[in-house]
Amino acid sequence: MRAAIDIRRSSSRRLSRTDWLRSWNSFSFGARPEPANTHFGLLLVSNEDTVKPGTGFDTHPHQDMEIVTWVLEGALVHQDSTGHNGLIYPGLAQRMTAGSGILHSEKNDSWTLTGDPEHNNAVHFIQMWVLPDTANVSPGYEQLDINAPLTQGGWATLASGMPKHSGTRAISIRQKHAALHVARLRPAETLHIATAPFVHVFVAKGALSLEGSGPLTQGDAARITAAEGQRITAADRGAEVLMWEMDATVILR
Repeated sequence: MRAAIDIRRSSSRRLSRTDWLRSWNSFSFGARPEPANTHFGLLLVSNEDTVKPGTGFDTHPHQDMEIVTWVLEGALVHQDSTGHNGLIYPGLAQRMTAGSGILHSEKNDSWTLTGDPEHNNAVHFIQMWVLPDTANVSPGYEQLDINAPLTQGGWATLASGMPKHSGTRAISIRQKHAALHVARLRPAETLHIATAPFVHVFVAKGALSLEGSGPLTQGDAARITAAEGQRITAADRGAEVLMWEMDATVILR
């Protein structure tokens, strides 16, 4: 089977907007469902969010979902009903297992954290949800700073439940068929994407070229079925890239 590449441009995403939030949704999310755009592989949500200072998501519930958050700029304060509190910043891998049920909040408390109006900045992050391979597990939380391996170049395995990544992953997810990798490419640097049944490549920053498809810029994504390890090459300003490697999909009813 030859690779099938479906390019989704940043401009094609739905924008959800309030007075404090800008959320660009790669998949059908929330109100106004799109039956033809519910997921890719095991990835159900990939939202690029910008939250104003002093605001954020009040306490709300989740169940049976693996939620990974990756901050691009600023800092996000996480609190949940299992007692976990964390500050999520660029280069910090973070995962919340909703399992049998969890309540959490996510706030941009940049000013209150520093006491300095000069640090009263918006927070910009990507939040991604994948279905777990086991329902109704105990809720959980994990985070780890991976800035050091990111500076060494190449792919860093941000989160994985795949056995083959057990020795290299930063944090774990409860999904044995999925892994999330991240790379910060220098200008003109080339990497190969995963060889897998389903690969989702998202350009979080900068721009790159995907072999066989051409240029991708910030906010663009490629949904690749039967991926064959195609090359990506960063443009002149470099790129930060998130890549989901998945060897299964889900059929939503």
